[in-house]
Amino acid sequence: MHDSILHILNTTKTRVQAFGADVQKEDPQLQFQKRDFIAAVAAVRADGRVPVIAEVKPASPGKSFRDIPPAVAAELAWEMEEAGAVAISVLTEPGVFRGSLENLNAVRKTVCLPVLRKDFIIDRLQLEEAGSDLILLIAGILGKELDAFVDLALEKGFEPLVEVHNREELELALETGTKLIGINNRNFETLKIDLATTEELAPLIREYDLDHGTSHIIISESGMNSPEDARRVMQAGADAVLIGSSLMESDSVFEKTKEFVQSFCWR
Repeated sequence: MHDSILHILNTTKTRVQAFGADVQKEDPQLQFQKRDFIAAVAAVRADGRVPVIAEVKPASPGKSFRDIPPAVAAELAWEMEEAGAVAISVLTEPGVFRGSLENLNAVRKTVCLPVLRKDFIIDRLQLEEAGSDLILLIAGILGKELDAFVDLALEKGFEPLVEVHNREELELALETGTKLIGINNRNFETLKIDLATTEELAPLIREYDLDHGTSHIIISESGMNSPEDARRVMQAGADAVLIGSSLMESDSVFEKTKEFVQSFCWR
């Protein structure tokens, strides 16, 4: 695991310890009705568009995009929704990615789309912090605890998106009750990006589903900078794409999101 990831995990442990005693006792998931991401993906595909999970992403390891307080996060998410995004991803890791729970809440109140909380979930207490429609669970971090975290997320009303980077992590994910598998094209050891990761793993998920009578939504994550990249991973078997950096680096989040949404025709 890359040093920057280990650093984030260490700071996350400190963050969890800090809020552990004060975490709200009322389940935040009870405050709203979950929005159906799976149905939204099917509707977008039926309309001949690419299901794009557009990400509100202030920064990434070693790179800062823009300062995004809650009001700006809400405005960006509204632009993404207007451009045809299928869902909004919001970074809530406050250190390296400079995200916040306040951004998550502001976005969820502004848009009608499903909202994904993207963070480094390592403790059950984090599922008590804030409500969202989807929550990211990283197989490479949770390891053998992944199945228990997926079950807990489902019990609390989240739709868990399990992220994998290789075949070993994929095997763990397929043993859980998740319906969503995210293939991260960024190598956890080197942080290098290769879209071939989706081309390798997506067919394995399709094969598993055929053999077991199951059905998973496959989401390709990281490294898509152009419509051609989106088409490549969709042709490899992805059902949706998660795009952050290229949107944050663009002059117009609306236009860039729209470009990806319209980059592939299913008809």
